[in-house]
Amino acid sequence: MKTHHTALAASLAMLLSGCMVGPDYHRPQVPVPAQYKELPGWSQAAPAAEAPKGDWWTGFNDPLLNQLEPQVSVSNQTVRQAYANYQQALAEVKVARASLFPTIGLEGSGSKQRSAHSSTSLNANLSPISTSGSVEGNISWAPDLWGKVRRTIEENKATAQASEATLANATLSEQVALATAVIELRITDANTDLLQKTVDAYTESLRVVENQGTAGTAAPSDVIAARTQLENAKASLIALGIARANYAHAIAVLVGKNPEELDIPTGTTLPTLPDIPVGVPSTLLQRRPDIAVAERQMAAQNAAVGVAVAAYYPSVSLSAADGFSQSPLAGLLHLANHIWSLGANVDETVFDFGARHGEVAAAKAAYEGSVANYRGTVLTAFQNVEDDLSGLRILAQQAEVVDDAAKNATEGARIALNEYQAGTVDYTTVATAQATQLSTAQSALSVKQQRLVDTVSLIGDIGGGWSAGQLSDSKSSGSAR
Repeated sequence: MKTHHTALAASLAMLLSGCMVGPDYHRPQVPVPAQYKELPGWSQAAPAAEAPKGDWWTGFNDPLLNQLEPQVSVSNQTVRQAYANYQQALAEVKVARASLFPTIGLEGSGSKQRSAHSSTSLNANLSPISTSGSVEGNISWAPDLWGKVRRTIEENKATAQASEATLANATLSEQVALATAVIELRITDANTDLLQKTVDAYTESLRVVENQGTAGTAAPSDVIAARTQLENAKASLIALGIARANYAHAIAVLVGKNPEELDIPTGTTLPTLPDIPVGVPSTLLQRRPDIAVAERQMAAQNAAVGVAVAAYYPSVSLSAADGFSQSPLAGLLHLANHIWSLGANVDETVFDFGARHGEVAAAKAAYEGSVANYRGTVLTAFQNVEDDLSGLRILAQQAEVVDDAAKNATEGARIALNEYQAGTVDYTTVATAQATQLSTAQSALSVKQQRLVDTVSLIGDIGGGWSAGQLSDSKSSGSAR
């Protein structure tokens, strides 16, 4: 029996080193520009060492962001779903890898029976009770001669890495959504503060007009116009409560809480604009998790071609058994009761009327589709960054102009009210100047909001500090959350 075991081990070692049919994976080339078109007009790129890493949101200097962003990776339900999908993919790798090795089993049986002797008598004599039993170990193995199992492992590992990158992409997307919601809430609070100050100013203007009306120096229509202007401002102030509540509810859900569980105090301090070093376009291929997803899916489809090609070749399975069998049961483990067997089976499909050819063609077409998806994802990524850079460049120019306009509008409203009190202009001039002041101040807030949102978008579009080097080799299942 030792000779048999040695031969089986030698066969195992030899067959494990078999070939792998199908194409080996090579990442397709994609055209990458030397630099972003919009970058020179936006800002000078900072050293790569200063690129956002990990807690990128801290650059905005907002306490609420610093408090809530770490909760996204733990409590956000979209992220938790992506994490569960990743764990499932890792388990599939384990299942595929197990097919490389033999299946070992142990089987035992025992029986007790009694049969009657042949007799014509109604009182037939019964034979004694007999016992029998067996114990047997067995091993079966289908050697991976053509690499089908190894290609399957390769496919599942790439799929698991795609799931890991999907998890990173989901986390980054939800973090960006949270940062955007916090910015929207902060802008709403700032707009509320602006409107409250406007209501106070309009209240004072109404008092002046009413005094003028009492003195007979202002027409009744001026009082009505001032009162209407004040009431409209109050209505706009009240309406902002809806937007703020919606943003607060969205923030709660993004961190995995019920809306009533999170209370966000009102604040008028806006997040600061951080400096974001963009780097060169070639780094984007390693920094965006959605590109990594597309690249790993492409690798998985390439391996699937090898799995399909392997169906052209015969499959071989080996089996062996070793044990004892005895009847009666006594003395089962004696050498005289020793039994063993060796077996082999070869299976090859001769005619399938094009089924295997169709499977290979389908796998190759799926791979070509994944290549197109990868290249399209890369192009879209470049577009996203260019859009962000152009938006930030143009908004920076617009901010300078609109800030100056807001200062002038404030001064114009003050002068118009003074001139009205002096009797040199009518109230229409005052109302127009005050409306212009409010509108321009809100435009300035809108530009600040868009600059902050575009900065968050840019951080997301350059990967938020993530790197494809963080992808595991899928050899371990990872720690559970």
